[in-house]
Amino acid sequence: MGFHDLDVSERLLIARRGTAYFAQRLAELSDSDLDGETLLSGWSRRHLVAHVGYNAAALCRLLDWAASGVQTPMYASPEQRGREIAEGATLSAAALRNLFDHTVARLDEKWRTLPASAWDAQVRTAQGRTVPASETAWMRTREVWIHAVDLGNGGRFGDFPDIVLESLLTDIVGMWRRKDLGGGLILTVDGGEPVAVQPDSPPAGKVSGPLAAVVRWAAGRGTVGVNIDDGVGEPPRWL
Repeated sequence: MGFHDLDVSERLLIARRGTAYFAQRLAELSDSDLDGETLLSGWSRRHLVAHVGYNAAALCRLLDWAASGVQTPMYASPEQRGREIAEGATLSAAALRNLFDHTVARLDEKWRTLPASAWDAQVRTAQGRTVPASETAWMRTREVWIHAVDLGNGGRFGDFPDIVLESLLTDIVGMWRRKDLGGGLILTVDGGEPVAVQPDSPPAGKVSGPLAAVVRWAAGRGTVGVNIDDGVGEPPRWL
């Protein structure tokens, strides 16, 4: 059973657990720590906290779309999204923390009050995919769990629920397949069957290890705990 097989209420619970996990990592950082680097090249912790806050606001717009039927995109444009994060990173530490808390509360309120009939309403993501409004639970789950690791102060893929790890791997491999990336790459999670990213490509190299380590590598967050064949370079981009 994957994340999307769960009832919406269970999916939201996992998203909220991820939000609490991110919030805990954020609370452990001092205000001056927010100036430090993240695992994402070119982004300080300030950029990352701003991004996570504005992501919640963007998901609120999709839920407004689902509830009203009036098209409300996540972002006006990629440029607007980038500007928003850059400007958010210049806020005071207190304002950044408030942005995170406020947008989390707004998103939670919209999830709680969305009419039952609106969960299946079709909305469009920033990547241009048309999905039901219920997909916002997975979009937020992905954001908060992974970016809690990106803060670089103790977050670990090994702390994620297995269902999140398994669904992330499915998501990442699915993205690679749609974009025709990862030809010849074979992923093997301990105790599982090998998975060819592009089944029609001749095998070119294997990556194997525990679930959390394989997902960490596939998500572009490092090589700790994985066995990688010679010749396998960086994982393809997936988002």
